[in-house]
Amino acid sequence: MSFTVTILGSASARPTPNRHPSGQLVNIHEQYYLVDAGEGVQQQLIKYGINPLKIREVFISHLHGDHLYGLFPLISTLGLYGRRTPLKVYAPAPFGEMLAAHLRYFDTQLPYEVVWVEVDTTKHRLLLENRSIEVWSIPLRHRVPCAGYLFREKEPALNIEKYKIEKYGLSIAQITAAKRGEDVVLADGEVIPNAELTYRPYAPRSYAYLSDTNYSAKAATLCRGVDLLYHEATYAAAEQRSARDRGHSTTLDAAKAALKAEARRLLIGHYSSRYKQLEPLIEEARTLFPETYATVEGETFTIEKQR
Repeated sequence: MSFTVTILGSASARPTPNRHPSGQLVNIHEQYYLVDAGEGVQQQLIKYGINPLKIREVFISHLHGDHLYGLFPLISTLGLYGRRTPLKVYAPAPFGEMLAAHLRYFDTQLPYEVVWVEVDTTKHRLLLENRSIEVWSIPLRHRVPCAGYLFREKEPALNIEKYKIEKYGLSIAQITAAKRGEDVVLADGEVIPNAELTYRPYAPRSYAYLSDTNYSAKAATLCRGVDLLYHEATYAAAEQRSARDRGHSTTLDAAKAALKAEARRLLIGHYSSRYKQLEPLIEEARTLFPETYATVEGETFTIEKQR
């Protein structure tokens, strides 16, 4: 079962010739979720071989243009591609007003419904749940209401040790009961504990997207144990004052958040246009958190299964 994150954009607000504004595609069990939609996001999807029709839901962290301006052209294009199923967009208020204006003036004949789900950026809440995953909001500290998102895989179904089936002569009904988590009673009355028969094939995996924000210990704690953490790092450590004043983070802020979250790996991005080379930013973050990696457009990060 796949669990990947593809980087579509890694820049901050000011345009650059070789980086696009924020956007990522999260693929969990072949369910595709777009996270933020900066300008040009639909071209990035096509460039990297991703069919926009595969997108199930969209999650917008906040209503700054470098995280949102690409959504409205994508909404139009999905209509041209023949989408018929509703598209849910999770975003803070007043996104509904923006969407209504777009539909009123640009997409009056859209062949599918766009459904806005308001995100309360002050609350840690379950936003989406299906058979495979949960998605939770994470309150962030930016200049405008802003939320991060935690994607968490559900517990996989139990597997049964094959040799135990033969050892105890288990019937189909007993195997089914064991996979439901039940103890098994043999014909002679002996009770076999479920833990003796079954195992989890892998631990549930998780990904957290912490968009524009000052360092927040609370946000990091809400992501505790995450396998892969994305945290904005707009500035190098020397620009701590600018980061604080503008509602952003430095490389060391991101590394500190990864440590607090006890993350396995850290991705940093949302780079200021002043930085032409990424290596100094990565090396700076690695002084606190060695498992730090750069978000580079077109790269896909895989979250591997862990027993």
